[in-house]
Amino acid sequence: MADSASIVLGLGGTVDYEIAWDSVVLEAMILEHGVATAELDRAIPVDSERDLLVTLLAFLRDGVGGERFVATTAIIESFAQRFRTRVTLGGTCVRATIAMRALGVTSTVHLVSIDDTVRRLLPAGCSYLCSASSDSTDPHLIVQFAAGARIVAGDIDIVAPHANRIIYTNDPPNRELVLSRDLGRAFEHAEIIMISGFNVIQEAEVLDARLDELLEHLASRRERSVVFFEDAGYHRPILRDRVREKLVDAVDVWSMNEDELQAYVDHRVDLLDPDAVIEALIELRRLIPARVLVVHTKYWSLAAGDAASDWERALRGGITMATTRYRCGDGFTEFDYRETGRLAVHRGGALAARRLERLAPMPLRCIPAFVVDTGAPTTIGLGDAFVGGFIAALAREGGGSDAIAESAEIVGSPC
Repeated sequence: MADSASIVLGLGGTVDYEIAWDSVVLEAMILEHGVATAELDRAIPVDSERDLLVTLLAFLRDGVGGERFVATTAIIESFAQRFRTRVTLGGTCVRATIAMRALGVTSTVHLVSIDDTVRRLLPAGCSYLCSASSDSTDPHLIVQFAAGARIVAGDIDIVAPHANRIIYTNDPPNRELVLSRDLGRAFEHAEIIMISGFNVIQEAEVLDARLDELLEHLASRRERSVVFFEDAGYHRPILRDRVREKLVDAVDVWSMNEDELQAYVDHRVDLLDPDAVIEALIELRRLIPARVLVVHTKYWSLAAGDAASDWERALRGGITMATTRYRCGDGFTEFDYRETGRLAVHRGGALAARRLERLAPMPLRCIPAFVVDTGAPTTIGLGDAFVGGFIAALAREGGGSDAIAESAEIVGSPC
């Protein structure tokens, strides 16, 4: 088993306010703010509590998830106070390390902010390095809803077609994403490196500076280490291309969920229609010519690119971890993880996966998702759990570093 120094996950963690879904409260807010069906829009700026409500209802109507920037932290605090709220840790790197710890895999996380809540909730056995010079707290608001969640008020009558989650944030440390001077030294010892978090940066100049700094740190990485990048919803979509152009040659595995896939190709994709998926993948590969492209969705997860089939075990690990979190929530165990692996797979996902492998004009391995029947799903952090499961499977395969080195040889030498 790899020690915590062998896996470095970055680049920023968060303190999250997870609110308990309450249709009565939301319906009262609709009437209070006079919100009408015609106003519902996921894309409007969130400059007030009313704007937050309008976007939230639009996400619910469409059954999709996303991440939105909020003008002030006060809006998040005001909204959260209306609901029962649980304080947890978030950020892809932190949720991934928490998920991995359930399987006994430890890691080092890079943080850009810290407070006593973070120190208390980070899992035992995991290490951290932090670029912050003092403590601060800038909470993220997390709203999750189940399929079938209904809101009826005024002229609004909407039912969520799918379970999902939305993140609302105003987080200066993560927007600045200052990197620790010790990050390069951590990369020297790491066999697996995971990068995420550039999506919340607002200024092009800041983004360019951080990307250049990261590349300098990555220059010290071990020769056969694996660099995994988890894409995300950009607060300023126009900046997405800068990240892709700077990082695509430095990353071995470029990963994203179905929402990011559709954002890149700029249209909805029927995930159970292999022809539509292949068309989207061809466009995605043109935009992101990474060595290996990973897409994880509610129906299947795939790896496309060099020796795609060699990533099957990691894909299964990601699917199993995300599904375990979906059905068990926080605090799941390795027993829960193994029980998930015994579930039946999604029939539509399995049919789509077989056709995708047969028809794709590129090396591709696709694994169907599991069928889960639960009335109280956890939709928060599923992508983060996928990342943790994917990386944990790499770390555990063959006993650690040898298997990781073989994976690095599959995808090529670092640039």
